[in-house]
Amino acid sequence: MSNNTTQSLLTTPLELIYCLLKNINQITASFSTRDVRIQPDTTTDNYSDFQTLTTLNLGGNNIGVKGIKYLLIALENNTTLTTLDLQNNKIGDEGIQYLTNLLQDNTILITLNLGGNEIGDEGTKYLANTLQNNATLKTLDLQNNKIKDEGIQSLACALENNTTLTILNLGRNQINIDGIQHLANTIENNTTLTELNIEGNGIGNEALQYLAYALENNTTLIKLNLGRNDIGVEGIQFIANALENNTTLTTLNLGGNVLGNDGIELLTTALQYNNTLTTLHLGWNSISVEGAQYLGNVLNNNSILVQLDLQSNEIYDDGIQYIADALQNNITLKTLNLTRNNISDKGAHDLASALENNTTLTNLHLALNHITDEGAQSLANLLENNRTLTIVDLAFNEICVEGIKYLANALQKNLVLITLDLRYNRLDVNDRSILSGLYECNETGNILML
Repeated sequence: MSNNTTQSLLTTPLELIYCLLKNINQITASFSTRDVRIQPDTTTDNYSDFQTLTTLNLGGNNIGVKGIKYLLIALENNTTLTTLDLQNNKIGDEGIQYLTNLLQDNTILITLNLGGNEIGDEGTKYLANTLQNNATLKTLDLQNNKIKDEGIQSLACALENNTTLTILNLGRNQINIDGIQHLANTIENNTTLTELNIEGNGIGNEALQYLAYALENNTTLIKLNLGRNDIGVEGIQFIANALENNTTLTTLNLGGNVLGNDGIELLTTALQYNNTLTTLHLGWNSISVEGAQYLGNVLNNNSILVQLDLQSNEIYDDGIQYIADALQNNITLKTLNLTRNNISDKGAHDLASALENNTTLTNLHLALNHITDEGAQSLANLLENNRTLTIVDLAFNEICVEGIKYLANALQKNLVLITLDLRYNRLDVNDRSILSGLYECNETGNILML
């Protein structure tokens, strides 16, 4: 950058930032100043548009401690900001200390994102002290930091007295068994927290017993993310026992663990008694044909489950047969994700046959499998008559031009499907031209993604 530049963004004062804000919608603004060095040379009182700002996004700017100091000056007199996104800014514990000074007296902020900011136990203690008295913050995102058990203990103590925080994201930190025990003790009695994310902490089986016990008694938590936590058969047994008695949890993410078929057997047994769980994520869990049979048995009788994610397992066509049979009787499942499960034409045919009479499934994901023109023809026959599917994902399969013609023709008769994703199949440039011409005749309004 030339030294003759009269006004560099690298030396932009707050006054120019405020001028930029004047052109942003007064109700909600997503404002980013990447690599900008802000200098507080004026107050916000002279800028009426800044006083109406409700959402400020400064994520990914590496503003550090110095930037936080400037930001606090800018927000000192603001009475409208409800959402502040500061993720990935290298704020650290020192920056959090300054930020909590603002939060101590703030009665407006509802959502605060501090993910990816190198926050450790010390910074978490500052936040915990603030939460003791804060009566407005409802969502706190602390994912991808360096919080360990000591910091979690401080946070858990704060939550015992806090009566407003409803969503807490602690994913991808360094929480071990002691930290989980502190969280569990709090969850057991907390009556405001509704969503908790502790994915990617390597928690393991032993820690799950504390959390499971808390779930048996908790009456407010509705969403729990336990993905990528090395949970195996022993750990899922604790969770399964809790699900038999829990009456509030609606969403459970167990993706990226090591449940295997034995873990799925335990889980599906518990689901026979659970009357609240509507969304279940089981991707990346080494589920094979045997596990698919357990899941099929549950789907045959379960009238609660609405979304089931089974992506990246090892179900194959033989396992799909069990799930397809269940779909003929199931009357509640709306979304089924079977992405990357080694499904071929036989599995596609079995699913298509089963869904001929199904009147509830709206989203079917079959991307990254081995479906060819034959399987595409079976699905096309289904789509000609099906009146409930709105999204079908067949991306990254092995469908050639003939198979896609079958599907495109089916869309001429289908008035319900919104999106058919056929990207990254086996088409060349000429094939795409032919299909585009064919699809131009379609008057149904659905989207064909090639």
